[in-house]
Amino acid sequence: MLSDAMEAALNEQMKAEMYSAYLYLSMAAHFDAENLGGFATWMKMQAQEEMMHGMKFYGYINEAGGRAVMAAIDAPPAEWDSPLDAFKNVLEHEQKVTGLINDLVDKAAEEKDHATGAFLQWFVTEQVEEEATAEEIVSKLQMVGDAPQGLFMMDSLLGKRQAGGSDSE
Repeated sequence: MLSDAMEAALNEQMKAEMYSAYLYLSMAAHFDAENLGGFATWMKMQAQEEMMHGMKFYGYINEAGGRAVMAAIDAPPAEWDSPLDAFKNVLEHEQKVTGLINDLVDKAAEEKDHATGAFLQWFVTEQVEEEATAEEIVSKLQMVGDAPQGLFMMDSLLGKRQAGGSDSE
């Protein structure tokens, strides 16, 4: 059984995951408008992954005797100066999410809530992958700079992403 405080914290994380999906969908819309379909595809896949993360929290909260509560989600930005700017935002966002997950792990340990601690371990591992992928794409975009050929190649590369993977290759 979840404590009231843990239930509230897990609901906040569910909301954060849903915001992540909303953010990446906003980035996809931006890239679609810029005729960068590969970047848009990558972001749409990322949005789906984040929605799945939110649903994992939804399921766990309910299974653990709590109640999943849908809260208002803030509107994400709608414009970025460049693909590099967008992916720097992705990296910053994923680092923030990592901090939120780590705080939940700490809270579960404080409350001796071993079930929630075990549930959260998947997210700890997932965030390592999320940050590494974002860092790799940022690094590649920094190498490319404003070169149209490089952006075209990155657009093609990112457009090959399949559902269920955040790999940039």
